[in-house]
Amino acid sequence: METMRATYMFGAGDVRVISIPDPTLELPTDAIVRVTRACVCGSDLHPYHSLPATDEGTPMGHEFIGVIEEIGSDVATLAVGDFVIAPFAWSDGTCEFCREGLQTSCTHGGFWAGNGIGGGQAEAIRVPFADGTLVKVPGTVDESQYASLLSLSDVYGTGWHAAARAGVTEGTTVTVIGDGAVGLLAVLSAKQLGAERIILMGRHESRTNLGLEFGATDVVAERGDEGIQKVLDLTGGHGTHAVLEAVGHMPAYQQAVGVVRPGGVISRVGVPQYEEAPVGFGSLFGKNISLTGGPAPVRAYIEQLLPAVLDGTVNPGRVFDVTLDLEQTPDGYAQMDARTALKVMVKP
Repeated sequence: METMRATYMFGAGDVRVISIPDPTLELPTDAIVRVTRACVCGSDLHPYHSLPATDEGTPMGHEFIGVIEEIGSDVATLAVGDFVIAPFAWSDGTCEFCREGLQTSCTHGGFWAGNGIGGGQAEAIRVPFADGTLVKVPGTVDESQYASLLSLSDVYGTGWHAAARAGVTEGTTVTVIGDGAVGLLAVLSAKQLGAERIILMGRHESRTNLGLEFGATDVVAERGDEGIQKVLDLTGGHGTHAVLEAVGHMPAYQQAVGVVRPGGVISRVGVPQYEEAPVGFGSLFGKNISLTGGPAPVRAYIEQLLPAVLDGTVNPGRVFDVTLDLEQTPDGYAQMDARTALKVMVKP
């Protein structure tokens, strides 16, 4: 049996690149994709801090682009040799939720690196429901485009989802909480949607500088009550129409509640590390605040966002500041955890 290299996590802080069997077609709707680029996600740091130790390990990675090597007999819209983008969830493309543009709730779908499906931080991967999941990139793909195309598999689509769910449009005022890749691309997305003012809450200057280039009008480095007051001071005491929360921890939610304008929207795309949060009269109800967000159905956005990436109008791939070979992936986790890297691209 042929083998390949793939990234597995064996417990908190224990990331290894190991040899596993090559993926093979299991169903006629499958495709095998040779991974060209993958990456480490900020959400990968949650298990990096808390995953219980196991002997078998867990495959890692849910963002990848690559070239189709093999297709099942029922795959109709893709061919061997196609360059494709894989959203971070696989989906059949035909169920009622997929037809409504909510592929993350596909009745037959799921997420990479679980339930017998491999992870994207590997040399190759089996893709279920290839027709529904993968998006073919038209024309010839240049290596200089890899980073921005890879951003469409998760972080750009997730930033867009935050802004879209919040109803950002011409004249909207926006606060973005978090200066990671998703927060920065939420800034870019809000700018594309016509936001009038974008306040970025973050304290890593190299990141917030990129946020300013993406369209932020103000940066607030303070956190907690001090940060909330700074945003209120910038907005005449009212806060902003939309708050895009791209962190996932309770202090970020509390900041969001503190800076949202009466009648406004909090849109969360940071994976929540809590189950209970204030939603009562003093937090949301009394100010008529809407709460939205969730796992981004990036499959619904890729075709919409792809043209501006291909023609260079936007360059979301700028969030990748470190590129490592697959064998160095454990170091990529350590760099992102130490905040010395914004987002690490992995080159198999």
